[in-house]
Amino acid sequence: MTAIAPVREVDTEFDNGSFDSAAFARQTLSSWQTLAAVIDHTLLKPEATREQIESLCDEAIRYRFACAMVNPIWVSTAVSVLSGTGIPVGVVIGFPLGASLVSTLRQEAAALTRLGASELDMVIPIGLLKSGNHHAVEHAVHAAATVAHHHGAPLKVILETALLTVEEKIRGAEIAIQAGADFLKTSTGFASGGATAADVALLRGVAGGRCGVKAAGGIRTLADARAMLEAGANRIGASASVAMVRELGAE
Repeated sequence: MTAIAPVREVDTEFDNGSFDSAAFARQTLSSWQTLAAVIDHTLLKPEATREQIESLCDEAIRYRFACAMVNPIWVSTAVSVLSGTGIPVGVVIGFPLGASLVSTLRQEAAALTRLGASELDMVIPIGLLKSGNHHAVEHAVHAAATVAHHHGAPLKVILETALLTVEEKIRGAEIAIQAGADFLKTSTGFASGGATAADVALLRGVAGGRCGVKAAGGIRTLADARAMLEAGANRIGASASVAMVRELGAE
């Protein structure tokens, strides 16, 4: 496989070869506000209603979460509610199966960023990765990254780690980074398992300081969040975000 260089230089703290997970976890867990700042407040259930999406956004404003993460159909609603608040709207693409055409991924990314989405979470082509078609996987991620970065949006690449072998996790993570991923993400929350501390540590081991690691899927308590941060995550995706920050003192 011929490596494709990242599409652009991304303005993040990940510009060297290392990441101090312990220090980051200590700082992040020092207050509920610093914890909230790394949580993507998420509602991706297919039955979610407009009222629930608006409530998600209101909570994101109140607690200053990293973003409000929604399905594509709700981006316009979320953008409207969050306008002027400084809270970004995040959206998923190629979700949850990782089986979209590359042209579809491009179209989704372009349409959603035009609607105001500021962060994109993409599912890697899982079946292609497991088939060993690494060039096709890299092509898909690079295509989405090109569009995302053109609009100034970071791309988080979901590996769906519960469905992969250790070797596939390592190879998929490396491909995603080479293709322009700004974050490696563990899970959609729709597969047979979610984030584990072991998988987060594995992804951080591959990423080092080259990109972020987002733990998502089944993270419901402060103890869960702590385990993920200590393992190397610097972003958390969760629907139980309010409960977690309340455990740390938020009202």
